[in-house]
Amino acid sequence: MIGRDTRKGPPMTKLKLRILFDTAMLGPGKAELLQRIGETGSIAAAGRQMQMSYKRAWSLVEEMNAAFREPLVSSARGGAGGGGAQVTETGQEVLRRYLAVLEAAEQAGAAEVTALEALLAPVIKVDMSEEK
Repeated sequence: MIGRDTRKGPPMTKLKLRILFDTAMLGPGKAELLQRIGETGSIAAAGRQMQMSYKRAWSLVEEMNAAFREPLVSSARGGAGGGGAQVTETGQEVLRRYLAVLEAAEQAGAAEVTALEALLAPVIKVDMSEEK
Protein backbone atom coordinates (compact mmCIF):
# COMPACT_ATOMS: atom_id res chain seq x y z
CA MET A 1 0.00 0.00 0.00
CA ILE A 2 1.31 3.46 -0.87
CA GLY A 3 0.39 6.29 1.44
CA ARG A 4 1.52 9.51 2.98
CA ASP A 5 4.11 9.70 5.70
CA THR A 6 2.37 9.05 9.01
CA ARG A 7 5.32 9.77 11.32
CA LYS A 8 4.49 11.71 14.43
CA GLY A 9 6.60 14.64 15.50
CA PRO A 10 9.04 16.93 13.71
CA PRO A 11 11.07 15.94 10.64
CA MET A 12 14.36 14.19 11.35
CA THR A 13 16.60 16.90 9.93
CA LYS A 14 20.23 17.03 11.06
CA LEU A 15 22.93 19.55 10.35
CA LYS A 16 26.29 17.98 9.49
CA LEU A 17 29.24 20.32 9.67
CA ARG A 18 32.74 19.98 8.25
CA ILE A 19 35.40 22.50 9.16
CA LEU A 20 37.93 22.80 6.34
CA PHE A 21 41.27 24.15 7.51
CA ASP A 22 44.09 24.91 5.06
CA THR A 23 45.48 21.38 5.16
CA ALA A 24 43.05 19.43 7.31
CA MET A 25 39.38 18.75 7.89
CA LEU A 26 37.31 18.04 10.99
CA GLY A 27 33.80 16.73 10.59
CA PRO A 28 31.19 14.44 12.10
CA GLY A 29 33.09 11.21 11.43
CA LYS A 30 36.31 12.28 13.11
CA ALA A 31 34.38 13.86 15.98
CA GLU A 32 32.46 10.62 16.52
CA LEU A 33 35.69 8.63 16.37
CA LEU A 34 37.25 10.86 19.06
CA GLN A 35 34.15 10.48 21.21
CA ARG A 36 34.14 6.69 20.88
CA ILE A 37 37.86 6.38 21.55
CA GLY A 38 37.25 8.36 24.74
CA GLU A 39 34.43 5.99 25.71
CA THR A 40 36.13 2.70 24.82
CA GLY A 41 39.81 3.44 25.40
CA SER A 42 40.54 1.69 22.11
CA ILE A 43 40.98 2.77 18.49
CA ALA A 44 40.01 -0.73 17.32
CA ALA A 45 36.84 -0.86 19.43
CA ALA A 46 35.83 2.65 18.38
CA GLY A 47 36.33 1.70 14.74
CA ARG A 48 34.29 -1.49 15.15
CA GLN A 49 31.43 0.48 16.69
CA MET A 50 31.46 2.68 13.59
CA GLN A 51 31.74 -0.29 11.18
CA MET A 52 35.19 0.94 10.24
CA SER A 53 38.36 -1.10 9.80
CA TYR A 54 41.15 -0.66 12.32
CA LYS A 55 43.35 0.58 9.47
CA ARG A 56 40.83 3.30 8.56
CA ALA A 57 40.34 4.35 12.20
CA TRP A 58 44.10 4.48 12.76
CA SER A 59 44.54 6.51 9.55
CA LEU A 60 41.97 9.07 10.74
CA VAL A 61 43.69 9.28 14.14
CA GLU A 62 47.03 9.88 12.42
CA GLU A 63 45.46 12.62 10.27
CA MET A 64 44.03 14.35 13.33
CA ASN A 65 47.25 14.01 15.32
CA ALA A 66 49.26 15.52 12.44
CA ALA A 67 46.82 18.39 11.89
CA PHE A 68 47.00 19.89 15.37
CA ARG A 69 49.91 21.25 17.41
CA GLU A 70 49.57 18.42 19.90
CA PRO A 71 48.21 14.89 19.39
CA LEU A 72 44.48 14.41 19.93
CA VAL A 73 44.85 10.71 20.70
CA SER A 74 47.68 8.92 22.50
CA SER A 75 48.06 5.18 22.19
CA ALA A 76 50.09 2.34 23.61
CA ARG A 77 50.79 -0.91 21.79
CA GLY A 78 49.15 -4.08 22.97
CA GLY A 79 51.08 -6.85 24.59
CA ALA A 80 51.25 -8.47 27.99
CA GLY A 81 50.09 -5.29 29.71
CA GLY A 82 47.53 -4.58 27.02
CA GLY A 83 47.38 -1.57 24.80
CA GLY A 84 44.89 1.17 24.57
CA ALA A 85 44.22 4.70 23.50
CA GLN A 86 43.01 7.83 25.14
CA VAL A 87 41.85 11.20 23.96
CA THR A 88 44.34 13.80 25.17
CA GLU A 89 43.39 17.10 26.79
CA THR A 90 43.91 18.75 23.42
CA GLY A 91 41.68 16.12 21.81
CA GLN A 92 38.98 16.76 24.40
CA GLU A 93 39.21 20.50 23.75
CA VAL A 94 39.03 20.02 19.96
CA LEU A 95 35.96 17.80 20.34
CA ARG A 96 34.32 20.20 22.79
CA ARG A 97 34.93 23.18 20.48
CA TYR A 98 33.73 21.29 17.38
CA LEU A 99 30.50 20.38 19.18
CA ALA A 100 30.12 24.02 20.30
CA VAL A 101 30.47 25.23 16.69
CA LEU A 102 27.90 22.64 15.59
CA GLU A 103 25.47 23.73 18.32
CA ALA A 104 25.92 27.41 17.41
CA ALA A 105 25.33 26.64 13.72
CA GLU A 106 22.19 24.65 14.55
CA GLN A 107 20.81 27.50 16.65
CA ALA A 108 21.73 30.20 14.13
CA GLY A 109 20.27 28.25 11.21
CA ALA A 110 17.15 26.82 12.87
CA ALA A 111 14.68 29.16 11.15
CA GLU A 112 16.26 28.60 7.72
CA VAL A 113 16.29 24.82 8.20
CA THR A 114 12.61 24.93 9.15
CA ALA A 115 11.90 26.96 5.99
CA LEU A 116 13.81 24.40 3.90
CA GLU A 117 11.85 21.53 5.49
CA ALA A 118 8.61 23.23 4.47
CA LEU A 119 9.78 23.11 0.83
CA LEU A 120 10.47 19.36 0.87
CA ALA A 121 8.24 16.98 -1.06
CA PRO A 122 6.10 14.71 1.14
CA VAL A 123 7.59 11.34 2.02
CA ILE A 124 5.73 8.42 0.47
CA LYS A 125 5.82 5.14 2.37
CA VAL A 126 5.38 1.79 0.67
CA ASP A 127 3.87 -0.99 2.78
CA MET A 128 5.23 -4.28 1.39
CA SER A 129 3.18 -6.40 3.80
CA GLU A 130 -0.09 -5.99 1.88
CA GLU A 131 -1.33 -9.20 0.29
CA LYS A 132 -1.85 -9.36 -3.45
